Amino acid sequence: MNKAIHQRKYKITVLFLLLALAMGIFLSSVLKTVSTERRIPSHNKTIHDRSFRGAIISADNYTLSNSQKTYQAVIRGASVKPEKKDLFIKLFSIYSNIPEKSLHKKFKNRKGNMIQGNIILSKTIQSSTAMQLKSLAYKLRKLGVFRSIKTSSGIDVLYGLDIIENGESRRFPLKDVMSPILGYVGKKSDGRYTRPEGKKGLERNYETHITSKKDGYFKGKRDVLGAVIHDKNSMKLNRIDGLDLHLNIPLALQCRIETMIDAMKSNVLADEILVGVMESDTGKVLALASTERYNPANIRQKDIPALNPKFSEYPYEAGSVIKPITLALALDKKKVTPDTWFNTYNGKMKIGERRTITDDEKFESLNATDIIVHSSNVGISQISWRLTGKEFREGFIKFGIAKPSGLDLSRDLPGQLKPLRLLDHKMHRANSSYGYGMLVTFAQLFKAYSAFNNDGIAVTPRIVNYLGDKKGKQYTLSPKVGNIQTVGKKAARQIHDILVEVVKRGTGVKAQYPGLEIGGKTGTAHIAKNGRYVREYHSSFYGFANDKKGKKYTIGVLVIRAKARYKYFASLSAVPTFRNIVQILVEQKYLTPDPKEALKVKNDETLYKMKENKTTIVSTKKPVEKIKSVKNIKPTSNISVKSLFKIKENPKKAHAPKVKIDVKPSPVPKKPIIKKIAPLNEQSAHELFEDMF
Repeated sequence: MNKAIHQRKYKITVLFLLLALAMGIFLSSVLKTVSTERRIPSHNKTIHDRSFRGAIISADNYTLSNSQKTYQAVIRGASVKPEKKDLFIKLFSIYSNIPEKSLHKKFKNRKGNMIQGNIILSKTIQSSTAMQLKSLAYKLRKLGVFRSIKTSSGIDVLYGLDIIENGESRRFPLKDVMSPILGYVGKKSDGRYTRPEGKKGLERNYETHITSKKDGYFKGKRDVLGAVIHDKNSMKLNRIDGLDLHLNIPLALQCRIETMIDAMKSNVLADEILVGVMESDTGKVLALASTERYNPANIRQKDIPALNPKFSEYPYEAGSVIKPITLALALDKKKVTPDTWFNTYNGKMKIGERRTITDDEKFESLNATDIIVHSSNVGISQISWRLTGKEFREGFIKFGIAKPSGLDLSRDLPGQLKPLRLLDHKMHRANSSYGYGMLVTFAQLFKAYSAFNNDGIAVTPRIVNYLGDKKGKQYTLSPKVGNIQTVGKKAARQIHDILVEVVKRGTGVKAQYPGLEIGGKTGTAHIAKNGRYVREYHSSFYGFANDKKGKKYTIGVLVIRAKARYKYFASLSAVPTFRNIVQILVEQKYLTPDPKEALKVKNDETLYKMKENKTTIVSTKKPVEKIKSVKNIKPTSNISVKSLFKIKENPKKAHAPKVKIDVKPSPVPKKPIIKKIAPLNEQSAHELFEDMF
């Protein structure tokens, strides 16, 4: 009896435990179901609004660089019906402008087998194309191009063509215009989203200001179609884009100057020509152009040498354009006056037993003014000797030599001056007084020469006028290097007058323009290679152009390795380029010549003297019939920016009548009197001096 009772208790206990275990399993399953996120469509939806990099805008309000969204097209290989794959590829090719052959290759792996998984057809689809492809995706579903695929969980899923936002790309709508000033960008990954990152030029220098600031979004409950419901519970955060750069450079002026220097480069067979124009009293850069340009959106192997803007990254020995700075220091220290006379030894002066300084023109004596007018090495050397090595070196540093110029590009190299221990020696000081034995940049001399047109104050060249946001607020940044007082007002004005004399009766006579005040100084300097000077040259002309209405502009020209016969002389390359810039400034109404004197300008004078049978010569009085690209622009005074880039202001406006363009050969310049170049063992000290640094 007791045994039967025990067995019954045992069975009841076991049954109870089994029931408890089953209940525990059931409860834990319920708890897991409750706590686990279910794979059902969310009731909420978030629409992301990613911020953009700021644009770069010219002074006349044309977009030079801006950003746009990019998308990628993704298809699942197995989801395309084999019998309709050709149809899919053909339609996608039409909508995307991607060749069918390239699309066929994307469906196969390296072994030639068909890819069943995800296939990225393109990663660089622009916004307009993306909208069309989204429309195509809907049409392809209607055409039954896709088929369902069974997933690993056994669920049939119909995959289609997905167009997914994947990044932001940089646009340069005018291609090579104003490069390398604008610079170029690389790619920076932000998770699965790619953004541009500045690498050179303005894109690099202002990276922290123009880069995207903060993404926006809109979130809230969604309806059955997936659209966000706008109600009191929805949330919106506006995006904050990067600031826009508004330049001081007008596109119309920049394009005219770029076209002109391209022609001059062809004429003198130069490696490169650099030019700059800025307001002498404000530092606003109105043009900064190079003949070595590239399309930042499509950089090729041959463009690599042009990626670094030479304006502030190319130190070189400048030659005679340094002479006015040397004289300015002596005038400021009252060591000389413009009328102080010097024995110039008929253009040949020995220093010690082995060194000789020579001049191209032979004069027994010259005063300080004519030493600059006739560019005498002998005379400027003696002027430098009236300064101590310390006064000479510190004076050049005050002019901004061997210091960054402050030009707002990505790199601003300081150049180089000889140390004081060398400048204390007469030979080294003389050598530096006419521009050898030191390294300067275009931007440094551009800035230094503004002092001679601005009462001794050298202004910092500024490409960017201000930064602006989408609300219209404007922000200005102080330059990293400010304006500098180089010499006193009196000395600066004396040099100003001397530079005017250089143009009136010296090496710069070809820069004259009736009715304007023109001044400047030429420089033709040998290029050093492997410690020795070779028969290659830097030709330059830095100066100013002013009118009686108070407009004052500093202008710089640097010609690198002009190889046409005799054109390496600054008077035959840099000076005519300077003169052409002045004429463009007059035509664009930046300068107004005195009406009486302006009548002396020859009506049949051509603006760009081009090589015969290579480039059309156009009179400045005649309009252009048609413009196909910036590089094909013919010089004329009435070209507008809208005509340069086919910008339509009013589609109903009648087209201008076609005008026949006369083609005339350029006049052959008279052969200049050239001093015979001595053999290497007889060349002067400034040609053979090797201990430069």
